[in-house]
Amino acid sequence: MTAPARDGRGAPRPAAAAPVVRAVALCTAVLALLWTARHGPAEPATALAFGLLMTAGELARRPEASGAPYPLHEPLGREPAPLGAAGALAYALLAGSTGESAARGTLQAVAVVLAAVLVGAVPQAARGEPGVLDHVARRVLTTAFAGVCCAALPTVGEFVRTLGRGPAPALPVLLVAGLTVLCDTVLAAALLRARAGGPYGPVLREELRALGGTGAAVGAAAAVLALATGAAGLWALPVFCLPLLGTQLSFRRCAAARTTYRQTIASLARATEIGGHTPPGHARRVAELSLAVGRELRLPGHELAVLEYAALMHDIGQLSLLDPVPGGATVLLPHDEQRRIALLGGAVVRRTGVPAGVAAVVEQQADPYREQCLPARIVRAANAYEDLSRGSGGSAGGALAALEQLRLGTGRDFAPEVVESLARVLDEAAWARGPGPRTA
Repeated sequence: MTAPARDGRGAPRPAAAAPVVRAVALCTAVLALLWTARHGPAEPATALAFGLLMTAGELARRPEASGAPYPLHEPLGREPAPLGAAGALAYALLAGSTGESAARGTLQAVAVVLAAVLVGAVPQAARGEPGVLDHVARRVLTTAFAGVCCAALPTVGEFVRTLGRGPAPALPVLLVAGLTVLCDTVLAAALLRARAGGPYGPVLREELRALGGTGAAVGAAAAVLALATGAAGLWALPVFCLPLLGTQLSFRRCAAARTTYRQTIASLARATEIGGHTPPGHARRVAELSLAVGRELRLPGHELAVLEYAALMHDIGQLSLLDPVPGGATVLLPHDEQRRIALLGGAVVRRTGVPAGVAAVVEQQADPYREQCLPARIVRAANAYEDLSRGSGGSAGGALAALEQLRLGTGRDFAPEVVESLARVLDEAAWARGPGPRTA
């Protein structure tokens, strides 16, 4: 019998979380559609208004980064359609904010949200963007979660009688909105971990750090929409949503410009491959491995972006060499030659307009690890592992031999904590591929 997949620390891996999330979302969606079709929609005007709002938000969502030669690091799980998310959550909260039965309206809310998200997802599906179904699953489950929470909490009227007037009616709505945003964060981390791989803990921590940004804005906007609609009717929707829609469209333009910039950097990183200085895919593999180690070591999002840029361009200095290094394996060169290539690469990187920290990471590739920043230590270890293990065709024996050489170099060249983190990442990747020899 095959042992259950576990992470590098021996804890069970959440690899099965994504299929479970999708299955639960599918069952919830089918139940909601059947119930709504049988009983008919309550307050169809309100359902239509919120459905149109959510559809507009989904159609204006930020597109996923695509078309880049390499999968560049994007902030994990950031809400691409904040207006759609706020509208879905507000509609689920509306029953609780008006004192109606939240349990009765939960299934209808799920059905309306599902229809709106599916219509809004058509352009993304047509472009072949990844994660469309996961996005739909998140919307369905968070809507159902908000409705269940509204049913479980005391009604607004009870809060008013207990606490008096003032902010009391908003307390349960804000509480449910906050819990729902937290639930969505957990779901986003599970689904993204299933798509991108790597340990679940660092992905979840990165998602939790983002709660103070888009997550808080979505929760607050949803609570305001629910309370305002309950008090002023459907006129509250355009009043509160048009500014949010304008902000979302502006953010989309900024995201598109950032994506174009990142694609340019990724294309530049391929110059060493096109020139025959490094094997095909070397920069991509080093970048992916570096990001996995960086997440395992809990690097924050801005340092992950610097780490990825540096990993993609760490060999750019080889373009200045008259004769290519055999196999592009700079780890086998004398220290002085490694140092010269690193400095040449840093000089090139500084002319690309990337943050100065990226050039510093590239320049430090030949320094003793005690003089390097953490991203430089990670890139150096990932690059050395790629150079040393590539000759064995990626076999388990070659991986073990490469790790052993890295461990032997922890006196000067490689940081011990980075090498052990790399071993854990490779160990988990071996479990993901299935039964076989482990790398650590």
